[in-house]
Order: sequence, then structure tokens, then C-alpha cells
Amino acid sequence: MCDLATEVSLGKKLRDLGYGTGIFKISPYTAVKVPVFSFEKLTDVDTQLGPEMKSTGEVLGIGNSLEEALYKGLIASGSEMKKSGGVFITVRNSDKPEIADIAKKFDRLGFKLYATDGCAQLLEKAGLEVEHVHKIHEHSTNSLALLESGKINYVISTSAKGRDPARDSVKIRRKASQLGIPCLTAIDTANALADSLMSRYTIYNTELIDINNMRNDKLALRFTKMQSCCNDYIFINCFEYNLPSPDFLSVFLSDRYTGVGGDGVVLICPSDVADAKMRMFNLDGSEGEMSGNAIRCVAKYLYDNNMVRRQIINIETLSGIKECRIFTRNGLVYKVSVDMGKAQLNPEKIHVALDGESIINREVIIADNKYNITCVSMGNPHCTVFCDYVDNLDLNKIGPEFENCEKLFPERINAGFVQ
Repeated sequence: MCDLATEVSLGKKLRDLGYGTGIFKISPYTAVKVPVFSFEKLTDVDTQLGPEMKSTGEVLGIGNSLEEALYKGLIASGSEMKKSGGVFITVRNSDKPEIADIAKKFDRLGFKLYATDGCAQLLEKAGLEVEHVHKIHEHSTNSLALLESGKINYVISTSAKGRDPARDSVKIRRKASQLGIPCLTAIDTANALADSLMSRYTIYNTELIDINNMRNDKLALRFTKMQSCCNDYIFINCFEYNLPSPDFLSVFLSDRYTGVGGDGVVLICPSDVADAKMRMFNLDGSEGEMSGNAIRCVAKYLYDNNMVRRQIINIETLSGIKECRIFTRNGLVYKVSVDMGKAQLNPEKIHVALDGESIINREVIIADNKYNITCVSMGNPHCTVFCDYVDNLDLNKIGPEFENCEKLFPERINAGFVQ
């Protein structure tokens, strides 16, 4: 741009330099610039942002959507982007009309809501469950004590009047800065953060973008949608081309509202030791070792597309080579059986941090609740709970509590509930 500016100032026209004068072509990417602050090094300085420059640097997040780009930028700027815990809300009156919708997003993510009285009453009117927090001068169990308790992972705080160090709002923001708790001082930022957390992106499933070789257009991708026993996946034939960032694509494509929709993405790849290789990616972008329903679809795909025309097809997976038997009708596959191997009950092999030769109907505590669990693996680790009723279970809340219980399942686990 400096070279162009110099040429233009010397009298040359943009069109003569290879550029037009219209709006530049829309990029397939979204870019977000995130500032980096050093408030912890500055005592008694209010962290609320204003028009003056306070950042000591900035990072760039580039993604395929605003949510992905913002997630990358926030992670790179030092935010931990925790997806559970508590959110403390205290905002000025002018921001209250917007705060309820933002609080609902955190509530849907499973966060516990805390707020000062005025905000708490507003959130309760919106149908949210919220814990009231005393002001600093009112009680020893006040907002500062709450921040020090370790229960809070995010603070949303805006001030009505100035930045007087004696004001509660300034003290809260300073305490949050000292404790390393992300403090959001603008409603728009809090809303963007909630959207980014809801997008299911993690440091493992975002696309790594080479800024020296960026695409000019969106990538056109051929896929096949298949289901087996109502397990539906998006299948991509990687014999034809190498697919970049399948972990990101699984999150992006599997969303049933904004994407193709499915239980994940399955890549059908060449193999040096079998007829083909299956790579299966879950909804969160993590790569699974094995899926019986997915591999049966892969076998049908290989046979029906004349890639392998045998009654026995061997497919490589992360849990070994699996043998699939084909049954045809009118030249097409209508049934596939797969040899899954022996069920694994050894907790060490399933990566369950409990003693014993097997985990069958064992009582444990997960997220402060008692469950009797049974753990087994057929290539993928599963934790199963037998219960009287399954229809009234909040699986969107309970499932992630099981999956991310690092104390019991250090490498995560699939949770199932059986009636």
C-alpha cells in the first residue's frame, strides 16, 4: 500500500497500476484484530475501555466465519476461553435492555449466573436462574469475595459514571485483572464472546491458515450423505484429493442448522495395508478411533462406486483393520456386517482412571451428581449409565459433563444412557 500511495501521489492512476476503483472482491475469510492489554502491570488503572489507546499490542485471527476468527484472536491474545463455570454480571442501566439476551446464551452453555441486585432482578424477570451478589460495602460475602472464590470465569462490567477508583465497578474490574479473569467492559464484546463459545470451536478444530497461500474463493467440496441405524455422516472421497483441516470441516459442516448436518465427517482415504482407510471426525472436530455404523457406510460406498468389488472388504481404522462382509441386491449393497472384535472392559485400555479389572455398575461422582457407570470400548471408549427413564434427561448438559470429566476420563469419553 505504501508503494501504491507513492505512485498515486506522483500522478499515476490506480487503474494503470493494476487496481480498479470499485469495491474489492469479497474475501472467503473473516479477519478479526484483538488487542492485548497489560493491565496487571498497572496498579489502580481502570480496565474499562474508552477512546484512548490502552493496548500494548494486538493479534490477528483469520477464519471462515466471525466466530472462528474471534475465537482464534481471543486465544492468541491470552484468553483461556473456558466453556463452563460462572459469569458475574454488573452493568449500567443503559446496558440492561441488552444484557438478558447475552445472559441467556451463557445460561444455555451451562454457566452459572451471578449478578448484583438490579441486574439479578432483571435476569430473573427474563426467566433465568441467577444468584444475587452483595455490593462491596454491604456484606463480607460480596462481589470481591466471589471473584476470589474461584467460581467466576468471566466478568461483564460496565460503569455509569466515570472511573473513580472508589467505585465498586472499578474495584471489581481491577480485582478481575489481578486474578486473571477476563473482564468484558462492552456489551457488544460480551455478545461476541458468547457467540464464539457457542460455536464449538477449540484450539484443536480450527483451520490453520497459511497467510502466504490464502484462497481467493470458497472451497467447492463434493460429499455424500449416508446413514446407518440413524447414525448419519458426511462422507468425502479423499482418493480424489487431499482435504485440508478435516477437524475444522467436521464442526463447520456437521451443524444441523447452518451446515450440511450430521454426526460428523468421514474421510475415505487410500491405504497401504487395506482396501481403504477410514478417518472419522466427531461433531467437536476430535478424531474418533472407530464407528461401526460409519464403516458400514464406507464399505457400501466402496462397493457401489466400483472402487472395491469383493464380498469381503478390509478397511483400516485407528483401532486396526476391520473386515466388512457385503450383501448385495440388484447389484447394490443393502447390508454390511463388520467384525468389531472383542469388547474391551479393561479400564486401563479404555483410559478410565479407576482401579479394577472392569468398570461395571461402579458408583462415581460427576458434576456433583452420583451415577452408576459401566465402561466399555468397541474401538471408541464409552461410558454407559442404566437408568429408569431417559426421556427427561438433559443430555446437552449431562453429556459434556461426562465427556470432559478429566478426573475420571483423562482422554475424554462418549456418554450413553440406557432405559
